[in-house]
Order: sequence, then structure tokens, then C-alpha cells
Amino acid sequence: MTDADLIAACRQGNSRAQKLLYERFAGLMLSVCLRYLRHREDAEEVMIGGFVKVFRALDQYRNEGSFEGWIRRIMVNEALGQLRRKEPLHLAIDDVPSTAAVTPATADTQLQADDMLALLAELPAGYRTVFNLYALEGYSHPEIAELLGISEGTSKSQLSKARAMLQRRLTVANATAISTTPPKEYYATGRY
Repeated sequence: MTDADLIAACRQGNSRAQKLLYERFAGLMLSVCLRYLRHREDAEEVMIGGFVKVFRALDQYRNEGSFEGWIRRIMVNEALGQLRRKEPLHLAIDDVPSTAAVTPATADTQLQADDMLALLAELPAGYRTVFNLYALEGYSHPEIAELLGISEGTSKSQLSKARAMLQRRLTVANATAISTTPPKEYYATGRY
């Protein structure tokens, strides 16, 4: 069943289609919510609330652009709302723009995706939110500023600080991974 067929069936109130739509996108949307929220329970709650909004607003989807992107935007907005309630961003966002230059992430890493998500989850809420919106969701600094009620300079500063913090943590994680790699055992082969 294509997305268009699924949307049409959901608009007609078909509960089987609603279940299929949920199953098709739930895993991906949970991962989106987990990038913003520290606790899995909060992310699951947001995702479920987001799907309620998806089903209620399905008539507003105009078949323009990606349906997945439309759902993702709803989930991001729900996650931001949850952050405002649970982890006030105004406490985590510095209003003083950083003078540090944005450093491109160049660390070669042996980390898996789960490890990277764990590093992202450790960032302060403001850093994590701006990083996710900019680097992963593709929002511009003016859009982020409007979404979060901060200045563009603050958005840029938070991104710079998030990148720097991630780079430091990646360096430490890589150093730890390298130091815990067991040494190769060489067996006596008669050749040295």
C-alpha cells in the first residue's frame, strides 16, 4: 500500500490503515523524538501524542512534499513542546554568543549510531536541540531562532558549542576505544 493509498484510507477513518501508517513510521519517529528527549518514556509519549496530531490533521496534508517529512515536522514540534515542559530551554541556552569559530567535525570514529545518539543525549538541552534542528533536520538559524524564541546569534553559538563538545567527547570515546582494543597475539612461527 502506497503512502497515498494509506492516507486516503486513514482519512476515511479506516482503523486498519491507521495501524499500518503507525507501524510504518513509528520506529523512525521514535528515533526522531529520542534525539530531542533524554528519556525513552518521554520520547514514546511524544511520539504517541504526535501520531494523535497526525491523524487529526491528516486532512491538512496537501500531498506536497514528503509525507514522512510532514510527520517528522509534527514530531519535532511535539518534542520541542515536551522539552519546554520538562527541560526548560531558557536554562540551558546561553544568550552570550560564542567567539569560538565553528569547527567542522573531522574526528574519525569507530562509534556506532547508538553510541553517537548516546553522546547527543548527554548534551545540555539547548545544545542538543539546536544541533538536532540544524544538523539533522535541516532548519536554518532564522527558523531555529523563531521556533525556540532565541536570537540567530544564540542559535549559531549553541551549534558551535554543541559541535565543540561533541568533538571533545568523540576524541575521548575514540581514545577509549583504541586503548581497550586487545593487542594482537603473535604466535611463534619461526619468522620474526
